[in-house]
Formats: sequence, structure tokens, C-alpha cells
Amino acid sequence: MLRSLKTAFTAILLSAVISSLTVSCNQKQETGKKVAPETTKAEEKSEKKYILFYGNSLTAGYGLDEEASFPSLIQNKIDSLELNYQVINGGLSGETTASGLSRLDWFLEDQPEVFVLELGGNDGLRGIPLEETKKNLNAIISAVSEKFPSTKILLAGMQIPPNMGLEYAEEFRGMYAEVAEKQSVAIIPFLLEGVAGNPELNLPDGIHPTSDGQRIVAQTVWKHLRPLL
Repeated sequence: MLRSLKTAFTAILLSAVISSLTVSCNQKQETGKKVAPETTKAEEKSEKKYILFYGNSLTAGYGLDEEASFPSLIQNKIDSLELNYQVINGGLSGETTASGLSRLDWFLEDQPEVFVLELGGNDGLRGIPLEETKKNLNAIISAVSEKFPSTKILLAGMQIPPNMGLEYAEEFRGMYAEVAEKQSVAIIPFLLEGVAGNPELNLPDGIHPTSDGQRIVAQTVWKHLRPLL
């Protein structure tokens, strides 16, 4: 009788041990499985390459809804083509090349795939010496290139009315080509091509494009930006 009880107890214990080992093995197998991580919207966003538009009120879309600014229109174009880029609008009304240089580091925390530089117009309207404007433009481009050597840079050329004199206006216009050549960067010869001087395409101030004007600016920018993507 005692031997029967011992045999039965041994069988029960052995069964329990086997069950425990089986559960443990199954847990190890489950733990060892490779599960494809879910891709969240935040992760998808982080995988996109950045295009940084760095400029003044022209880039900011002064007097218009943000959606009407040419950087936003560029984003719409990119989305329609299903390209993997996210546009950042770094435009600030009243920005000069000097103030743009001083706040640049804040925008360079993440590497942009393309850096579009649109500054200098306010310098020209204020009659700031061209050597200073040129020095600042070169400094901005050099800072971007030194921190992110693979970033492509596109310089937006600008023109101003001859309020400060014909000589100043001519030298101002040619300044952008000189900077682009020195820095070996791509250039938009004139950002406001087909828009400047047309009352129907500008706000009452005669300087900032209307929504229709912004669409033309976006087409001009896209023509020079597309080869860089």
C-alpha cells in the first residue's frame, strides 16, 4: 500500500515537473520570436527628410494664411508626388541677413536635406552696405555646410527698386550670383520673377505677393528645387 502511494506521488510530481518545463520552454520560444515593430506616425514623420526654407516675410507668407505661402505650396507639390520630404518654414518678417545669422543655430538642430536661403531683401531696402550683406550670406552658407556637409543649399536671388540709387540696386542684384559662385551652391536668379512690379500679384504694399503671386513664386522655386531632391 505504501509502495503504491509512493509510486502515485512520484508520477504526480513527475507530471508537474514536465508541465512546468513545457510552460517554461513555450515562454522562451515566445520571448525569442521577432515581432515586427509597429510604425507609428511619429516614426514615419521622423524618417522624412527636411527642406528648410530660411528667409524673411516673403518666405513667411506675409499678409496671407500660412497655407498660401510658397513653402506650403511646395509641400503640397511634394505630397502630390509622394516624395519623402517635409517642408519647414523658417521665414520671419523683418529678418535681415545679420539677424538671420544670429538665429541660425536654433534651426540647425536637425540636418536639412535642402537648405533654401532667402534673405537680403530687407538689407537692400534699408540701404545696408552690400559688403556686410554679402559677408552675412557667406557666413550663413558656410555655417550650414560646415555642420552638415551633405546638405544641398539653394540661394534665392533678390532685386530691389532703385530707391538707394541705380548703382546700389545693380550691385545688389549681382551680389547673389557672386555668393553662389563662391560657395558653389545652386541659385534661383530672381525669386519674384513674373511677380515683382505687378499690382495684381502683390498686396497693396507693392512688396509682398498675393496668394496668386505666391503660386507663381512656388513654381519658380520648384523649378530649381526639384533637381536637388
